[in-house]
Amino acid sequence: MSNNLSTPSGPGRPKDLAKRQAILDAAKILFLSKGYANTSMDAVAAEAGVSKLTVYSHFNDKETLFAAAVMAKCEEQLPTLFFELPDGIAVETVLLNIARGFHQLINSDESVNLHRLMMTLGSQDPKLSAIFFEAGPERVLHGMEGLLSKVNQSGALSIDKPRNAAEHFFCLLKGAGNFRLLYGCGEPVTGDAAEAHVREVVGLFMRAYRPESA
Repeated sequence: MSNNLSTPSGPGRPKDLAKRQAILDAAKILFLSKGYANTSMDAVAAEAGVSKLTVYSHFNDKETLFAAAVMAKCEEQLPTLFFELPDGIAVETVLLNIARGFHQLINSDESVNLHRLMMTLGSQDPKLSAIFFEAGPERVLHGMEGLLSKVNQSGALSIDKPRNAAEHFFCLLKGAGNFRLLYGCGEPVTGDAAEAHVREVVGLFMRAYRPESA
């Protein structure tokens, strides 16, 4: 898959961000309702109210568009800035913000439907699974790994394997509740219950990686 999510805009005028967003919104709707194979660039253009040429001017091909749509969904709940460690902000506060965003992301209708779609397509098209994982879960894990490396260097927590710790963090947040939701035998945890779950997970994580001298 190309690492370039959009073609260069060329000299002069920047890309029309409103049209790009309309294309991404249309792509998310069609990929989830019709599936990957049955979604064409023509259909995305029609849904977005733009020309096919405009779609291709922003995204090189359908694989690139799919990756960008997944990435855009993650960015809605977990912007890159969430994985920064600002001076003067407690690590627990940073982790709580990430936990809330991730919990809301994985329990959204779009995320649940997309994961169900990928479970169906995964065995049929491993390449598509790799595109999805790189654009979504891997991006989130990479951001968290970088943050936890900084946390370890600061001495606030003792994390010698930040990648493993990142996986532990997100797996704890998903818990059994998300599995039940994906299987269609449960409802999303929201409101006070969601906040209690997030705080419990962050508390467990902080205790697990607390420096021995603390």
